[in-house]
Amino acid sequence: MLSSIGQGCLVLSALAYLAQFREVAQLRKWPVYFCFVLIFVMHLAAGLNTTAANAKEFWRDVVLQLPFLLLPLSFWILPPLRIDDLKRLYKLLLGVTTFSAFGSTIYYLLNADYINELYIHSKIMPTVPDHIRFSLLIVLSVAVGAVMLNRKVLTGWRRAAVMGATIFLAGFLHLLAVRSGLVALYVLAVVAIGYLLKKQAWRKAASVAALMVVLPVVSYFTLPTFYNKYHNTKDDASRVEQTHSANNYSLVGRVYSYQTALQVWKDNPLLGVGKADLRDEMAERYREFFPQIDTMHQIQPHNQFLLYLVAFGALGLALFIAAFYYPLWWARRRHAPMLVAQYLIVTLSFMVEPTMEGQTGLTFSLFFLLLPLSSVAECRKERGVRKGRQWRPA
Repeated sequence: MLSSIGQGCLVLSALAYLAQFREVAQLRKWPVYFCFVLIFVMHLAAGLNTTAANAKEFWRDVVLQLPFLLLPLSFWILPPLRIDDLKRLYKLLLGVTTFSAFGSTIYYLLNADYINELYIHSKIMPTVPDHIRFSLLIVLSVAVGAVMLNRKVLTGWRRAAVMGATIFLAGFLHLLAVRSGLVALYVLAVVAIGYLLKKQAWRKAASVAALMVVLPVVSYFTLPTFYNKYHNTKDDASRVEQTHSANNYSLVGRVYSYQTALQVWKDNPLLGVGKADLRDEMAERYREFFPQIDTMHQIQPHNQFLLYLVAFGALGLALFIAAFYYPLWWARRRHAPMLVAQYLIVTLSFMVEPTMEGQTGLTFSLFFLLLPLSSVAECRKERGVRKGRQWRPA
């Protein structure tokens, strides 16, 4: 609900700017923004491949995917964010995430026995937003802190506060023990180490590497949630060959969702079955190939790329990859560490979750890609915007 209100305010800001100045501030960057709009058009065109019985589901999906239309157009119309404003927004993200993680830590300490038991049964400590999206927000916040510390833009108590928050969030991620968040954290750490070695920042690279070795070892012996999650994951993975285990184990259920989705795709390889008809097609294949799995545990493919392959076919998946990753290619020669970090986080989440199939995941993915993109200059000679024509999001 709050994300919808925020998007609505952003759209109104864009319309107000357009009405006052009668210009599109980032007109020359239209390919960067319109590639995201193409993804919305793909969802809209899927109506031609939807049965009448699922028309309601089709329109529900169109409404869900509206951020692919509204957010890029709003950022395109508005002037690029000034660097100082962008820094303030990222500091706000770091502060809010740290505050939320601190609250969750207190909740854990007050209910440790109950929460530790949850992790034995493949459940997670309750968070807002859901634990997967929350873990990704934490990883992004860790990346924000790391970039600020590396650039030495902070001094005194501010630097100490950011360093403390960054280390705390990295530790809290191990307490939360969400696999997708942990994988994203360690992949970002490897990329950061490679970048630091390239810059010959040996001490920093060694510090990051040491932290990434010490954290999981200490967490294993001191955090029951991390310990229980590790052994639960091992037990989960050992049951993949037992089809009926998909009714009780999340990893097993995901493996069979992949196999079922591929059976659906084989019958519609180029254009797919249509997003709105996917659930019905999956249910039919579950009954045919894996009748041991109960209806309530017949999940949709927990992989965004696979879901698009089945729903829109090979052509649709190719369009999605080209459109979604074009801004990263466009910015390849520009210094945009937060853009690279967000692309890594989102891509890794795509491998294990249908991230774009919920409002929170879609908004998180898209907004934090557009935010750094808005401040990346179209060319080196660009120096910002004309006086009086800035926007400062509240």
